[in-house]
Amino acid sequence: MTTSTKPRLLGISGSLRKASTNTAVLTALAEAVVDTASLEIFPLNNLPLYNQDIDVDPLPAAVTAFRAAVGAADGVVISSPEYNYGMSGVLKNALDWASRPYGKSNLTGKPVLTITVSAASTGGVRAQGQLNETLTAIAALVVLRPQSVIGSVFQKMKDGKFTDEASMTFLTAGIDDLLRDIAKTQAVIKQES
Repeated sequence: MTTSTKPRLLGISGSLRKASTNTAVLTALAEAVVDTASLEIFPLNNLPLYNQDIDVDPLPAAVTAFRAAVGAADGVVISSPEYNYGMSGVLKNALDWASRPYGKSNLTGKPVLTITVSAASTGGVRAQGQLNETLTAIAALVVLRPQSVIGSVFQKMKDGKFTDEASMTFLTAGIDDLLRDIAKTQAVIKQES
């Protein structure tokens, strides 16, 4: 990130569904923060299941693209559904790919804001705990703030778009915290070089 450009954020939706509420939340967030950051959503549809046998050169093209997108981002915003009290298998698979190669993951040291979205009133808090634990194992820098959870999400959608103003205010404050962490990380890197 340079001072003359907006921070580049990578959005990762833990849902493959065309009408995904997680993707809708990320899309609304991208529009809300357009003046301070660019947020591009990376679709996980083409990532193969993690298999160490194919985690060799040449890597599957989708894996190469995903790892490059994570590496090019100044920070990451992940929105996950809660399936059976945990994050989606699609998201866990993506994080397994992103965690490699061991000790050289592009997520290591990268600021990450986590969001969970659920039809339940609890907003996916159990999935968020699992997601944060996985990111901590990868040594990503999870933004420390109150949990960004969106409960009863279907009541906060209109015509396929996420429209809840109170939630968006809270989420944009989360982006502000993420941008603060990115700036701190960049300052440390600059100081060490």
